[in-house]
This record gives sequence, C-alpha cells and structure tokens, in this order.
Amino acid sequence: MAPKTAVVLAAGLGTRIGERPKGLLRVAGREILYRTLTLLSRNGVDRFVIVTNERYAPLYREFVERHGFNTELVINPEPEKGNGHSLHLARERVSGEFVLVMSDHVYGEEFVARAVKGRGLVADRRPEWVSLGEATKVWVENGRVKEIGKNLDEWDAVDTGFFVLDGGIFSVTGALEMDRGGDYPLSEVVKRAGLPVTFVDGLPWTDVDTPEDVKRARKMLVSTAVKGSGDGFISRHLNRKISTRLSYLLTERATPNAMTAVTFVLGILSALTTLISLPLAGVLYQLSSILDGVDGELARAGLRTSRFGGYLDSILDRYADGAFLTLLAYSTLKEPLWYAVALLALLGSVMVSYSTERFKAAYCEDAYGTIPALRRLPGKRDERIFMTMLFLLYPVEASVKALFLLLAAVTNLRVIMTAWLVRREKSGRPES
Repeated sequence: MAPKTAVVLAAGLGTRIGERPKGLLRVAGREILYRTLTLLSRNGVDRFVIVTNERYAPLYREFVERHGFNTELVINPEPEKGNGHSLHLARERVSGEFVLVMSDHVYGEEFVARAVKGRGLVADRRPEWVSLGEATKVWVENGRVKEIGKNLDEWDAVDTGFFVLDGGIFSVTGALEMDRGGDYPLSEVVKRAGLPVTFVDGLPWTDVDTPEDVKRARKMLVSTAVKGSGDGFISRHLNRKISTRLSYLLTERATPNAMTAVTFVLGILSALTTLISLPLAGVLYQLSSILDGVDGELARAGLRTSRFGGYLDSILDRYADGAFLTLLAYSTLKEPLWYAVALLALLGSVMVSYSTERFKAAYCEDAYGTIPALRRLPGKRDERIFMTMLFLLYPVEASVKALFLLLAAVTNLRVIMTAWLVRREKSGRPES
C-alpha cells in the first residue's frame, strides 16, 4: 500500500537558477512542484508537507492554495544548513511510512508509479537524463546503502532523490542534530541509516539546478510523451522525430487545444487545396499529420490530458480525412465506378479508427495494448496520409485512381483483420 503522506524539501535558495524557488519553475508548461504533487496524488498520496524558507513560503502558500493541494508548510529559518536538517524539521508532521522527494526533481508518470511501491532509497542503475558528473552515486551492499556521494569511484546506481521512509529515520536525524549542530546533508542521513535500496531503472527523471537542466528536463518530458503503442510506422520513424522537436519549442507557448485547432484548420486547408494543386495538397496533408502529434505530446508532457481532448481530436481527424478524400474525388474522378471506389476508401478510413475505438468501448481496454498484432497491420492514419502525399506528388489520373483503390483495399482489409483478431482474442473468455 502506498504511503499517504509526502514530504517535499524546498528550502534551498536556488542560487544557481537566479535565486528563485526551483519547485515553482515551469517545465513543459507546468511547475515542477505541480507535476510532483499531481503524480503522487494519482498514486495514493493525499497529504503533503513542504519544508521551505521564509522568503519563498508566501509563494509556495499561494501555489498550493491556488491548486487545492492538501498541504502544510514548515519553515526552515536556516536554509543555508544541509537538507538533512530540513527533513528533521518535518518530524512532527508525519507518522508511519511517508514519501520524501526533492522540489527540484522532475519525474515521469511511470517512474512515480513504480517508486511509491519501493522502500528506502529509490536508485537508478541506468539513468538516461542526468549528468553523471553531477549525480549522487550510491554503492549498494546486501541491498542497502554502503556509501553515497558525488565522487565515488565505485558505485552501483544513482540517487533519484525519491525515498520511501518511516518514522525511524528521525532517530538518525536527531543524532546528527546533536553531532553536527543541525548542518548536515541528506546523504549523511542516508549513509548512517544504511537505507534499503529499491531499483527503478531507466525511467524518466532528472534534477534541475541550472537553466540548462530546465532545457534537459523539458526535452525528457516531450521525448517520453509520445503515444507509443498506437503509432503507425510513419509516425514512429518520421512524424514523431519532427513533432517532438516542435513540441519542445512550443511547450511554454501553446496549449494542446490550440494545436488541435491549428491541425484541424491545416487539414481542412489541405482538402480545399485539392481543388488547386494536388502536390501542394498532399504536402499540406502530410504536414497536418505531423502536427497531429503535437497536441497529444503537449498534453502528456504538461499533464493536461483529458478524455474530452482525445475525443475531440479523434472527431476532428475524421472530418479532415473525410473532407480531403471527398474533395480529392470531386476534383479528379469522373466515372461513377471510381466514385464507388472512393466511397469504399472513405468508409474504410473511418472504420479503421472506429474499429479500435469500438473495441475500447466494448471491452474497456486499449486495443493495441491488448492485441499487439494490431500494431503491425498496415493502414493506420499516419501511413494512409503519407501514402496519399506520395501518390499526389506527381498527379495523373491513373495515380489518383490507384491511390483510391489502394486505400479502399488496405483500410477495409485492416478492419476485417481487426475483427478477426478481436474474435480470436476474446472468444471463449467470459464477459466482465
């Protein structure tokens, strides 16, 4: 069972970041502290104790009141002392097991979900987003901390700044208060306590001490915000390489809803352009496909995801696709037979999305997570749009007809295969 209380150490003066409270720095459109408290709340933590200094206390108080977090502030009147002293000041505000985190650490959602189930120091043996030269290393022996520090020659993992502790830790801080006069780092507490170590390896997390660290944290959040299992071949190998770079530039400047609107307008514009220039229409259509990933990346990186946002995005995508194929058929086809082929292509394009969305509604599961074989079937939206662009770059009547014929075949065959895979996966299983 996850701890119900978390202590956040935020008493530092932020001298390397322009003397600002690091917990209130915005990364990917959200304050670091907002991200930490939100992710912990999603994993069972419902009460927070923030240890801060007198200068920043009003800012943190206004922040927690604005967002409605159940929070108690503890003032450290001597923030120049080590952060072990800040932990000791929280001793009367917690009981039983609790989470301890640093206000200047940025964590990914999956990392927090795993870390809250750990015990002692949470360490990473495969850190991807931290500078090892600046990182605090941990030497582990028999599952516990043997040595900890930035300059260890021999080490096993990196300290992630995330701990799951209990009240026994305050007997250690109490002894250090006596020995060191209240000035000691958290690493000394960890070493003296010989904390158990839980490994959470290779998941996104980093700490923020400098403006360059803010950029790295933003890149981490955007890079790990891709949809994943639902992406087609073109998205994985082309679109995401571009969209994540755009999202990195836009995280502090644009909202997910604004990008949804921009993408939809560009999709409709590409459809209208079929009446003027097919090559240009194809390029604009592909550009809208690339931008279609940005709104989701911004939403996931900035913890702004919503069911309505995904729902609306899906609807607008269908309108853009329908408009493009309809106007393409209108501007190029003459024979009734080919209108029928175009209609099959349009219906198939709509049904590809509907078949997976209907699975989610019927079984309350993600189709691509439940049936991995679906990921390998051709005909996803990103693949169809890229194929459309290629056929329209050198447009002749035969190439447009071939495009509609191929779209009709690929999409409808994919829908048939989806239905077959669902039947194979679900046949004989009792309904929940």
